[in-house]
Amino acid sequence: MTIREAEAQWQGSLKEGSGRLRLGSGVFEGAYSFPSRFENGPGTNPEELIAAAHAGCFSMALSAVLGSGGHVPVRIHTVAKVHLGTSTAGPTITRIDLETEAEVADLAEDEFERLARSAKAGCLVSRALAGVPQITLKAVLVEVAKSQ
Repeated sequence: MTIREAEAQWQGSLKEGSGRLRLGSGVFEGAYSFPSRFENGPGTNPEELIAAAHAGCFSMALSAVLGSGGHVPVRIHTVAKVHLGTSTAGPTITRIDLETEAEVADLAEDEFERLARSAKAGCLVSRALAGVPQITLKAVLVEVAKSQ
C-alpha cells in the first residue's frame, strides 16, 4: 500500500496568523495565510493544492483510458478550477471545473468525450472529492498534426 504525506504548520490567529505547507517528497514548500486562502493574497492554499492534484490525477486517468483503447495521447493539458464558496457549514468547495485539451490521433470526437467522462469517473481524486456538489468537465480533442 502506497502512502503519501504532506504537512502543515500554523502560527497565530486565523486572520493574522500564517503557516507553511510542505509536501512529503520535498518538491514543494510554501507559505499560506488567511489572505492567500480567502482573498487574493500571496502564497498558496489548500484549495490550490487540491486543484493541482485533481488536474494531475485526471490527466493520468485520461491517458490510461485512452491508452487502453489503443489511443496513446501525444499531449494532455488539464486545468482544474476549485470554487470556494459558502454553505450552512461555512466555507465550502462548491464546484470544481475540469478543462482538458488532448492531442490524440485517429479518434472520433464522440468517443473522446465518452472516454473523458470515464476518466473523470475513475480518477482517484474525483472519487475522493465526491462530496463536492458539482464537478464539471469540458474536454477538447485536438487533432494531431500530420507529418509530411
